[in-house]
Amino acid sequence: MGKLNELEKLGQAVWLDFVDRKFLEEGGLKKLVEEDGLSGVTSNPSIFEKAMGHGTAYDGSLADYDKAHPDAPTIDRYEALAVQDIKAAADTLRPVYDRLNAKDGYVSLEVSPYLADDTDATIAEAAKLWKMVGKPNLMIKIPGTEAGVPAIAATIAAGINVNVTLLFGIEAYKKVALAYVEGLEQRVARGEPIDKIASVASFFVSRIDGKIDAAIDKIGTEEAKAIRGKVAIANAKLAYQWYLDFIKSDRWQKLAAKGAMVQRLLWASTSTKDPSYPDTLYVDTLIGEDTVNTLPPATMDAFRDHGTPAETLTKDIDDAKHVLAEADRLGLDLDGVTDTLVEEGVQSFAKAFDTLLGSIAAKHPATA
Repeated sequence: MGKLNELEKLGQAVWLDFVDRKFLEEGGLKKLVEEDGLSGVTSNPSIFEKAMGHGTAYDGSLADYDKAHPDAPTIDRYEALAVQDIKAAADTLRPVYDRLNAKDGYVSLEVSPYLADDTDATIAEAAKLWKMVGKPNLMIKIPGTEAGVPAIAATIAAGINVNVTLLFGIEAYKKVALAYVEGLEQRVARGEPIDKIASVASFFVSRIDGKIDAAIDKIGTEEAKAIRGKVAIANAKLAYQWYLDFIKSDRWQKLAAKGAMVQRLLWASTSTKDPSYPDTLYVDTLIGEDTVNTLPPATMDAFRDHGTPAETLTKDIDDAKHVLAEADRLGLDLDGVTDTLVEEGVQSFAKAFDTLLGSIAAKHPATA
C-alpha cells in the first residue's frame, strides 16, 4: 500500500486533475486506479486546451467526425472529442463506481465557461452534456457564481450529478451546499429517489495564497509574514468545520434518512505555486473524512514519493481562526480576494476555451 492508497483509509478520495487521449489509450488512468486507488477524474477548459490544442492525438477522431458531420460548428467538433475522452474515463472508473455503490468513481465535464453568468443556459448545457455522455458516473461541472447557484439546484433536481467549481470563499461555498440540498429536496417532494445523486464542492486553495502572500510581502512586517502560506489552508479548514456542523442539522438529517450522500468538499488548485513551500503542502494539510483532493500528475507523484498521510483537516482549528483573524486585522481583504479569484477563474477558463476552439477551427476540415 502506497501513500496515495493510505488516503482512502483516512476517508479522502484521490482524483486526477488531468485527462488526455494518449494517456487514456495507453492505460495510464487504469494503472492509477489499480495501483494508487485513484477514484475520480476532473477536466476543465485549460486541461482540454493542453490536450487537444497541441499535437496530433485527436486528429484521427476529428477527421472521422468531420466526414460524418461536414460543416459542423467548432463547438460541436470540440464536444465530440471531449465526450469521447470523458466516456473512456467513465468506463475506466465504472468498476470503482459500482464497487462503492455510486459514492465515488466519477469523471467531471465542465459546461461552457461562456455561460458562467447565465442560469438558464447553464441548466440547458448541463442537461445536454449529461445526455451526450450517457454515463451514471459523470459529474457536470458548474461554476459557483451567482448565476450558477440556482443552476446547481435545478441540475441536481433533474437527477444530474454536479461538481461545483471555482469556489474560493466560505460564504460562496455555503450557498452551493444549500443549492445541493434544495435540489435534493425538490426530488423528495416529487417522490423521486436521491440515493444515487452525487455532488462535490471544489474549493480552490493555492490561488488564494498566491494573492494573499503578495499582499503580505508588500506589508513586509514580521506579524504579516507569520501568516504567509497559511491563509488558504485556514480558509479550507473552516469551510470543512461549517460542513461538519451542517450535516448534523435536522434539514440534512431528513435527507440522509432517505439515502442522500453528502456533498463532499474537494480541494482543487493543490499544486504549490510558491517554490519555497513543500510541493505536497496542500495535500498534507487538508486530509480528512468525506473529502476529495484532485491532484495534477506532478503533485500526485510528489505525494506518492514523500507525502504524509495523516488526518490533518480537523487539527489546529483555533490556529486557523487566528490566521483568518490576523488576515482581517491586517486588511488583507480575503473576501475581496476570493471574489476577484472567481472572476479571474471564469476569465481564465474562457480564454483557454477561446484558444482551444481556435486550434480546432484551424483543423477544418481535419485530415488524418
